Amino acid sequence: MGPPQPGQPFKFTVGESCDRIKEEFNFLQAQYHNLKLECEKLASEKIEIQRHYVMYYEMSYGLNVEMHKQTEIAKRLNAIIAQILPFLSQEHQQQVASAVERAKQVTMTELNAIIGLEYIPDEIYEKLE
Repeated sequence: MGPPQPGQPFKFTVGESCDRIKEEFNFLQAQYHNLKLECEKLASEKIEIQRHYVMYYEMSYGLNVEMHKQTEIAKRLNAIIAQILPFLSQEHQQQVASAVERAKQVTMTELNAIIGLEYIPDEIYEKLE
């Protein structure tokens, strides 16, 4: 037969074709295995991220409920003060009013001292205040 001429298709023997198909099959099988492992890894990471999401959602919901509860408590206490204030002498009314205003001026530094936080950069304080 001789070497293939330009423009003629290269002919393989049956054995060579089978070997080539086998090599391609093994390559594809290895690729499939690697992709399957990657997919399983991603699936487990997804589950872990979903667990974190649920945990953060529950924490956020709990904090939101607590914030509304504390807001309602503050409103009720303010209403009690407003009801009692007229029965106080003028001097005591001024003292109570200034004490209430001071109580409303809570800084982030004071809050952090109350809840026991350590160091938080000043830039964050400025954004929160």
